[in-house]
Amino acid sequence: MQTLLLNADDVDENARMDRVIDAVRGAFTAYERGNAKMPAKSYIDLPEYDGDFRSMPAYLDVREADTAEETADGEGWDAAGIKWVNAHPNNPADHGLPTVMGTMIYSDPETAFPLAILDGTTLTMKRTGAAAAVATDHLAVPDATSLGIVGAGVQSYTQLEAIAEVRDVEEVVVSDLDEERVADFIDAFGDRFDVRAGSVSEAGHCDILSTVTPVEDPIVGPGDVGEHTHVNAMGADAAGKHELADELLLDATIVIDDREQCTHSGEINVPYAAGTLTDDDIYGEIGEIVVGARSGRAGVDAGGNGPATGGAGVTGVTVFDSTGLAIQDVAAARVVYEQADEADNGSPFDLLGLAE
Repeated sequence: MQTLLLNADDVDENARMDRVIDAVRGAFTAYERGNAKMPAKSYIDLPEYDGDFRSMPAYLDVREADTAEETADGEGWDAAGIKWVNAHPNNPADHGLPTVMGTMIYSDPETAFPLAILDGTTLTMKRTGAAAAVATDHLAVPDATSLGIVGAGVQSYTQLEAIAEVRDVEEVVVSDLDEERVADFIDAFGDRFDVRAGSVSEAGHCDILSTVTPVEDPIVGPGDVGEHTHVNAMGADAAGKHELADELLLDATIVIDDREQCTHSGEINVPYAAGTLTDDDIYGEIGEIVVGARSGRAGVDAGGNGPATGGAGVTGVTVFDSTGLAIQDVAAARVVYEQADEADNGSPFDLLGLAE
């Protein structure tokens, strides 16, 4: 009856990306099938500190038919948890602390016992990459070999790590105004991929593009992407953020992770609030595609990863608007906890004073 404490290194070590991708795919499936409970993300604004807190609770029940994992009872798995995360932009300069810090509490749904307390920042990076991989698997052309990334910060690393699990990525073009960040990214992956620096347009003309910047003025226009590029718009996580030009969005097939969150704080929030983009311009939610209720990319089967037997599906430019959902955090936390528990990683401690 001990709680497992898992720091950033523990999370990184135990978040096997193939399993996290499968778990996040299962989370999207459970949410679409009505087998998940996810209250709206709540905010506590702290203008006196130029920051805020956000709480993200969720419960999900993933059936074995919707996951590649074989469970002991043959019925699948369920999981519950909450992430408590902040955004304090002045932290680095004023306090020597990160802008964003997250803490995840992962609990046993049956008893509510806190099984683990995890570093939520690393967990967020892993599940964000996994979400992009799930969308890429269903929306990118099946023979995609090139990946562009706009923004060479920490999120860019897990974008490549995850997307390479679902497509045979060979060429990577990374674009960032910070040349040192670009050099660090190239050093990290240069031995595995053909990685080079490039402009936003060069990155955008790859088969797949992930944008991971915090900008409020769009930096990717309709002329900056290829005819069949799939775009993972990952940077917008608050009202006012906006990476892709309205013209690009209006011409693309838009897939979102959650309507309420995306219209409030996702990539589409600015044109949606202005009335430039409406519900009619949104193709559907990623969960609908994962369960087969809507078609993904033409030539990709309903399970992703490979050619379809029929010709139905979307073509042209596709955009996945990802805000990040609590169900993804819970799914990823389960992977980390199960792996760490099996490998005797982390630090067990008697949080509730119940250990004998």
